[in-house]
This record gives sequence, C-alpha cells and structure tokens, in this order.
Amino acid sequence: MVSTNLDSFDLAILRALQNNGRASIQEIATAVGLSPSPVARRLRLLEDAGVVTGYSALIDEASLGFGFSVFLSVKLEKQVDDALARFERAIAAHPEIVDCWLMTGNRDYMLRIATSGLEEFERFLVGTFTKIPGVASIESSIPLRRVKSGQARLG
Repeated sequence: MVSTNLDSFDLAILRALQNNGRASIQEIATAVGLSPSPVARRLRLLEDAGVVTGYSALIDEASLGFGFSVFLSVKLEKQVDDALARFERAIAAHPEIVDCWLMTGNRDYMLRIATSGLEEFERFLVGTFTKIPGVASIESSIPLRRVKSGQARLG
C-alpha cells in the first residue's frame, strides 16, 4: 500500500489512531463508520506497508525533570560518509540528544537536547558534546515556547 493509494477510510483510521493510539478496533470502527473486520484488515495493511510504523506513548519530558530543550546546529569538519556515520554513532550513546536530523544548508545536523536546565546543558555541552571527534562548530538556540507540536501530516 502506497500513500497515494490511501482512501478516506484509511486516512480516518490513521486520524483515529493519532487521536488515541490505545483505541480498540471497535472504537476505531465506530469513529470511521466501518465494522471492526474491515478496520482490522485495513490497519494490518497499513502496518505491513510501513505507513503505521509502531505504537508508543507521548511522554511529557518536563514531568520527568527534562523540561529544558536546546537546539544545536552542528557543522562537521568533513561531510564524507565515514564522518557522518562516525558522528551518528557517537551521538547515539547520549540520552540527552532526543532528536537528530541530517540537514542541508550551512550546517550538517540539527539536534534537540533535553536536560533539566541550563547547568546540566552546560555540563553536557562542555564535558561531553564538544569532545565528539569531527565536530567543527556548534551553534545553540534556546526555544522560548513550543508553538505547535504535530504528529504525522495526513493530508
């Protein structure tokens, strides 16, 4: 199943799951106007096609004591495959790095770091991150507030 082949029922199933990932097949069926059997079949096809990649809980980092986020733009010394792979392996070991994107433009990576506050971020930056081999420069930005938090775009 390719995204261009999704019909209105598939999209409705995906919306229902985004609204409540713990919804039962019966609850989804009621929400989308189908009986449970076709919903279960469609959901299985969406999973098999990789449209639905898994299920997880949305967790409030602040309630766990990690309410301070910082975005880091990182430029590597070299942008060759080995250097990219080495950097990606190095950052995988650090739980403070919760998001990482390979970027186009002036910087190679954009990372989101989650810590308990400025002091913990400074310890991580100075004591750990700046020691990662191959990093040429780092630029940090502190977000003031999240304006929009989205899930997957469905249309």
